[in-house]
Amino acid sequence: MKQEELADRLQTGSKLKSSLKKKFQSVFEGIPKAGSPTLLNQIYTELYITEGGTGEVNDEHEVRQIEAASRKPHRPETTIRQEDIFKVPPGRDQPIRTVMTKGVAGIGKTVLTQKFTLDWAEDKAHQNIHFIFPFTFRELNVLREKKFSLVELVHHFFTETKGICSFEHFQVLFIFDGLDESRLPLDFHNKEILTDATESSSVDVLLTNLIRGKLLPSALLWITTRPAAANQIPPQCVGMVTEVRGFNDPQKEEYFRKRFRDKIQIKMIISHMKTSRSLHIMCHIPVFCWITAKVLEDVMETREGGELPSTLTEMYIHFLVVQTKLKKVKYDGGAETDPHWSPESRKMVESLGKLAFDQLQKGNLTFYESDLTECGIDIRADSVYSGVLTQIFREERGLYQDKMFCFVHLSVQEFLAALHVHLTFINSGVNLMQIDQPTSDKFTTKTKEPKSLHENAVDKALGSTNGHLDLFLRFFLGLSLQSNQSLLLDLFTQTKSSTETRCKTVQYIKEKISENVSAEKSINLFHCLNELNDRSLVEEIQQSLSSGSLSKDELSPSQWSALAYILLSSGQDLDEFDLKKYSASQEAFLRLLPVIKISSKALLSVCDLSVRSCAALSTVLRATLSCLRELDLSNNNLQDEGVKLVAAGLKTPTCKLQILSKHISNISIDWKLTPGVSLNPSNPHIGLSGCLVTEEGCLVLAAALTFNPSHLRELDLSYNHPGNTGVEVLSAHLEDPGCTLENLRYRKCVFFLSFCLKQFAMRISGDGRKVTHVAEDELYPDHPDRFDVPPQFLCRDGLSGRGYWEVEWGGQALLAVSYKKIERKGNTHNCLFAWNDHSWSLRCSDNGVFSVLQNKAETTVSASSSSVSNRVAVYVDCPAGTLSFYRVSSGSLVHLHTFNTTFTEPLYPGFGFGLLYTSGSWISLCPTE
Repeated sequence: MKQEELADRLQTGSKLKSSLKKKFQSVFEGIPKAGSPTLLNQIYTELYITEGGTGEVNDEHEVRQIEAASRKPHRPETTIRQEDIFKVPPGRDQPIRTVMTKGVAGIGKTVLTQKFTLDWAEDKAHQNIHFIFPFTFRELNVLREKKFSLVELVHHFFTETKGICSFEHFQVLFIFDGLDESRLPLDFHNKEILTDATESSSVDVLLTNLIRGKLLPSALLWITTRPAAANQIPPQCVGMVTEVRGFNDPQKEEYFRKRFRDKIQIKMIISHMKTSRSLHIMCHIPVFCWITAKVLEDVMETREGGELPSTLTEMYIHFLVVQTKLKKVKYDGGAETDPHWSPESRKMVESLGKLAFDQLQKGNLTFYESDLTECGIDIRADSVYSGVLTQIFREERGLYQDKMFCFVHLSVQEFLAALHVHLTFINSGVNLMQIDQPTSDKFTTKTKEPKSLHENAVDKALGSTNGHLDLFLRFFLGLSLQSNQSLLLDLFTQTKSSTETRCKTVQYIKEKISENVSAEKSINLFHCLNELNDRSLVEEIQQSLSSGSLSKDELSPSQWSALAYILLSSGQDLDEFDLKKYSASQEAFLRLLPVIKISSKALLSVCDLSVRSCAALSTVLRATLSCLRELDLSNNNLQDEGVKLVAAGLKTPTCKLQILSKHISNISIDWKLTPGVSLNPSNPHIGLSGCLVTEEGCLVLAAALTFNPSHLRELDLSYNHPGNTGVEVLSAHLEDPGCTLENLRYRKCVFFLSFCLKQFAMRISGDGRKVTHVAEDELYPDHPDRFDVPPQFLCRDGLSGRGYWEVEWGGQALLAVSYKKIERKGNTHNCLFAWNDHSWSLRCSDNGVFSVLQNKAETTVSASSSSVSNRVAVYVDCPAGTLSFYRVSSGSLVHLHTFNTTFTEPLYPGFGFGLLYTSGSWISLCPTE
């Protein structure tokens, strides 16, 4: 670069830094235009930012995402400081060109980019970058009909750079904030290629070519977005995905310490936040911290010794009152002692409520001037700047005709929408919650029965997808309380008989909880009960838990949901969740699914799970915010269909599961690290030992290993029967250049019939694998371990781990496992398999009838298979305390029965012909592949 060019660049960079410093050194917390500016460096609190994730869309309600993120256990995660966003992480060779930062509304994405830019402008960091050009999609939207070259677009927004006509030789960073607010048709399938930065085109074509790297490939790009819009950018165009989680617990406290100076107030506020779980969760969002600070500051000043708001509804009512006071004093010239509710302020709230409800119904979070006009809002009036509504355009440039608006946060829009529905019903009797309500006013149902209104609201929220009306419902029901209505005196008249209405609403919600609603919706209904100040269900379970009298076998669906709510609201990290501590049942699993979702390790072995359970579990594995890293599904009858559902979850890019244990099912997979091996991706070990993995199971497993993004190094398939095809597929997977497996182990489990333990009336053949009952005694040497009667024997070698074997038979046969201490001499029940408490058996017969026996109790079991097969399988897991029998039919396994117990001694395989034995019956151990 010539000296003159270098001088021009330095001069231009200096001017740009001066302009950006002036622009970003002060911020208006929560709302621009209203209130006094605050120095960004003074108020900025470090955000919790993590690396990883995908560009997958997450369309769950953002409050659900906030609640899930707030519960993430403090396990090791790759965190990033804002100054290191573009630094190449360890183990990565390629530089990062494009970073996508995701985060829910109000979480701090915009302030993060502003802080990054300000540090550059103040020469504190990022000096390897020559120019930073921060854009917002809001301002780019209004230029969507115009054409620019990339250079012209930069000059248009940053006039300080007009002396530079090419950026090819400079390190440039483009920041595009708010992809979720984009109205540009970003079509990445468009074949229009643009490589010249001086060639004019539409703004959307400029952006797509810039993001794809066709235009100015040396430039760095930083795109921020809410999760629901992340998939607008193809994954191959993104070098790294980061997520802004907002404030963790220490950062929340740091924010309030910076916001308040009085140490007593700070201590009181932090203590109050911790006692109110719902407020503590919402303070994960910086904007909500700002709302909370505004409210609590006003409450502590005006109501000394009074109670602080403890529910979301109370907090947002106070926020509305505070902002109305601000309008009265700051814009209307009134005094702080004047009544804040006037005809004008009431009209403002009614108009804003209608706007909020109408746009919420349409799913709009940003809207135009015409939308405001339809609701009777004059954008030239000071009410726009009351602090409730935010005008989100930069007026000072004088470039924009299409002005866009939004509420300061989605939760504020939902609160005002709920207030609108409540006011409409009180003032006119119109039930806006009527589910099948026609749009024409003349068909609108009118009723003065509040219960109908609340029932409709509950039903409508339960019928919404992804919880999009969850928070709205909490606010709406909270507004029905007299205590909350008293905070809004003069805004509307209190409803009569609200106590009776509350009781009816509470009862209706409890009825809904007892029905078969999803676990997430059930949890939200408990939040609704909390807003209604009813904690009876929760307190009932808490008392039972405290006293140890909780009868888990007799819990109703409502009580199961209450237990889930208690576990989720405990604020404790759930590193390990063992379902058997509560109930080894599918009902408990489905009711406690949200708890499993936030756990690091879920132990679900021997819990009677089925295909239905797998369908629910698959959604957890696919969930972006799932914390699950280790999953034990041992000894559940999942069948082929169930395993395929789990495998489908494993294949998704969002699945972060590292360990999957599935010892027993029709196809059984055991993904489990061996003891002593850490979760460090550099050395993971996965064991499938003794898990009945069939040929079809290996095909499913190979596909899961191909798609699952985990870094597997070792796979143990010992003691399975994958067949030749299964072994070949997995071996071929090892040859794949992208395969991370380094060691695939496969050992066989073999038992031989021990001659020294045979009875006289049995003949050995087939290299010690087959025994036949014969009419005449065979001559064998005497042995103290031989059984006198009936004809039965134990193998010499026992096992204390896991074992699997298959047996064919003819006539009638007994398959058993037993402790070695079983009696051998005499003709008593203590000598018979399963007629005591230290042996278990399966009786097989040629007519297809099976029965299981233990401690003299016999139960007939069904093989549930149309095909005829005289081959059965035995699987025992001593540490887990399970013994399972299967019928082998057409290459698959049909579950017969599982014993669940505690094995206190090594187990020995046993075989016999029972009391009603017939000559010619035979048993043969089958070789496993």
